[in-house]
Amino acid sequence: MDVKTKYKAKKIKAIFFDIDDTLRIKDTGYMPESIKKVFAALKKKGIITGLASGRALYGVVPEIKALQPDYFVTINGAYVVDSKGQEIYTDALPVEVIEKYVAWCHDVGIEFGFAGGQKPAVSKRVDLVDNAISPVYGQCDVEPDFYKHSAVYHMWTFEDQGDILQLSDELLKDVRLVRWHPNSSDVIKNGISKASGVAHVLEKLGLEPENVLVFGDGPNDMELFDYAGLSVAMGNGDEALKNKADFVTKTVEEDGILYALEELGLVEKELHFPQTELTSVEGPVATIKTNHGDLKIKLFPNHAPKTVANFVALAKDGYYDGVIFHRIIQDFMIQGGDPTGTGMGGSSIYGDRFEDEFSMEVFNLRGALSMANAGPNTNGSQFFIVQNSKLPYAAKELERGGWPAPIAALYAEQGGTPHLDQRHTVFGHLMDEASYQTLDEIAAVETGAQDKPLEDVVILGIDIED
Repeated sequence: MDVKTKYKAKKIKAIFFDIDDTLRIKDTGYMPESIKKVFAALKKKGIITGLASGRALYGVVPEIKALQPDYFVTINGAYVVDSKGQEIYTDALPVEVIEKYVAWCHDVGIEFGFAGGQKPAVSKRVDLVDNAISPVYGQCDVEPDFYKHSAVYHMWTFEDQGDILQLSDELLKDVRLVRWHPNSSDVIKNGISKASGVAHVLEKLGLEPENVLVFGDGPNDMELFDYAGLSVAMGNGDEALKNKADFVTKTVEEDGILYALEELGLVEKELHFPQTELTSVEGPVATIKTNHGDLKIKLFPNHAPKTVANFVALAKDGYYDGVIFHRIIQDFMIQGGDPTGTGMGGSSIYGDRFEDEFSMEVFNLRGALSMANAGPNTNGSQFFIVQNSKLPYAAKELERGGWPAPIAALYAEQGGTPHLDQRHTVFGHLMDEASYQTLDEIAAVETGAQDKPLEDVVILGIDIED
């Protein structure tokens, strides 16, 4: 994410979300648990939340209403209410326009529907109609004359013509088509959009467009993206919308909304520290077999994917077999992985040095497996395991220095090398007491010049359990 986008985020006071395929998957109803956390976190920070949807209020599913958004911009901006149901703005279609539309539908031979303030209606119940509208509103009443006794805020086409279908020139003076389904388009009054609906909310709040962030995925979000100060497209969204967005996030299933808000600094990142819960962490297990015993290590592919892939591939190829730990410093670390045994050699599977992978969730605690390097982004094959058990800092001192409280407590209790954090890639951690005993035994060997053991400490092989 670029600096300009993060700067825009500092002005955000309200966030509006599309529903279908943004907050939840329309076809399956799946909504990530992270969405609940997002709304709670935004409310805690005093950021206004709202929905901006093509759905009518009666089509907003219970789990979305349970998020308790402050505003509902519904029916593509034609019907806007607050959290108490008080109308802020409504704009129904003129009856004469609806009559022209119904006549046109009969002429071109397609079915049609209406979005009223309290319920929807359709001209006929056939598979083509139900396949489009039922996932949103369930089975709709068949009332082709619905508009004669109820206000209509937008209409639908039901057909299999796609974008080939075009309104008559006369209708285009009043309404436009916005495709939302392979068999249906919204028929929206000109001048009405999600953007106009949000604008009415901002007017009530005394806010400007630059104070609004919007999330969306489809063509009916286009005007909203043009209007808002900051726009985020879902990773599963329409390509044209992505091209218009300030930022493209991950998909719904990948917690795309939470990810974007964390990156923008609008929601605190929820950190998980695998070194505090090794038994439940997913990832390969490496067992480094040495002539002093085994070192069993849980690897962290989610935090250092390129580094773990490099280590695993080299291990499986036998690259480390017979290689020594060439540098050992008691109360610091043991270092190996260089086939030359000098500390000057070794190469990665990528054919060159590769970049660091730093994370604020893994640290150089006692027992950490980290990459040795010769400066930023110079990783090859060499690695070290932190052995230090004595730390001259209290947990509170480390917290004041920026370390997360759980990690500061572990450092104070178990030891480690915090001065190496964000300088060396941490990609694994010792798993059991026997491994720590082996680590301490290796660290205690007698060494000579350049901290090289007088008797070789040899890697006999590395087993990988995927």
